[in-house]
Amino acid sequence: MHQHLLAIGLIALPMAAPAMDWQPSAQARLVSTSGNSDTLNVNGRFALAGKDDSWIHDYYALALRNETDSETTANRYEFGGRSGWKFGDRSYVFGALRHENDDFSTFDYQTIASMGYGVFAIQSEPTTLLFEIGPGYRWAKFADDISNTDDPDGAVLRGLMDFHHRFTANTTMFDTMVVEAGSDNTFVQNDLGIAVSMTRTLALKAAFQVRHNTESVDGANRTDTLTTL
Repeated sequence: MHQHLLAIGLIALPMAAPAMDWQPSAQARLVSTSGNSDTLNVNGRFALAGKDDSWIHDYYALALRNETDSETTANRYEFGGRSGWKFGDRSYVFGALRHENDDFSTFDYQTIASMGYGVFAIQSEPTTLLFEIGPGYRWAKFADDISNTDDPDGAVLRGLMDFHHRFTANTTMFDTMVVEAGSDNTFVQNDLGIAVSMTRTLALKAAFQVRHNTESVDGANRTDTLTTL
């Protein structure tokens, strides 16, 4: 499994030229209470985007953990990204990788590698809208308490929609949807939010995330949501 992950990462996420315009970003949230109720909630995300005349790159890593009265109620981490080679003003081919571990999910882990074609449907100063589509392969493992003999490894079709619109010099709305459709499970995630810049390096961000798996444990919800501020 780890050899597959390393090989896919080397193929899908190539090294970029030092002269590339890199844009790092980070966000974090911490809530801690003690006394009658002991609560710890931590979530964070780091992203790194870069582009030049020939390449576009977008990498990320995130973590989410919650404990209430010494009981863990959420524990998920994820990393991935994509690299695309442009062969026109609006078109590019890409390789993408996504890996997640979630202790409170139907799946112990899911790893999806894909490649395909991307196009900028809108590419202007206030608005960008891009679409990606292409085939891929999923390595996955059902949670240990699920009596399923066959894990849902197999081919998938991956699609992505990424929309950004700048209302003012410091206010931007975004909506990103990714779909990984396979014969055993289809995963859909949508992130909708708004970011308001306070300074050149600091911004306030509100976001709402919806995650849905068509396969689930009996009696468990197939849809999870996450609201962050």
